[in-house]
Amino acid sequence: MINLDYKDKRPIYEQISDKLKELMVIGAFPENTRLPSVRSLAVDLSINPNTIQRAYAELERQGYVYSIKGKGSFVAETEKLRDLKVDEIKERLIEALDNAKKIGMSDEEIMKVVKNRR
Repeated sequence: MINLDYKDKRPIYEQISDKLKELMVIGAFPENTRLPSVRSLAVDLSINPNTIQRAYAELERQGYVYSIKGKGSFVAETEKLRDLKVDEIKERLIEALDNAKKIGMSDEEIMKVVKNRR
């Protein structure tokens, strides 16, 4: 389910939160589903539980999950999750477009890249 890439420059907690976001958005973890406990996921991935706790805290901060004290972390509203992911993608696209403009790419060059992506 979650594969860690130790060559990836992103921190482990970020890789975990990104993969969990992806699983939530595609419906592998439906709305109100309880996520694996911090300890069980830490054991499954052979990493420190603090890393999982940090990933869960980040997911909660971003609105992907909610916590119930003593019960665990649960997937937030599915439609809201998709909207959050769309907003995140838009931000990344805007940043990429800004970077392209900074190095002098024309609108035509940018559109060519977009069209050839398909």
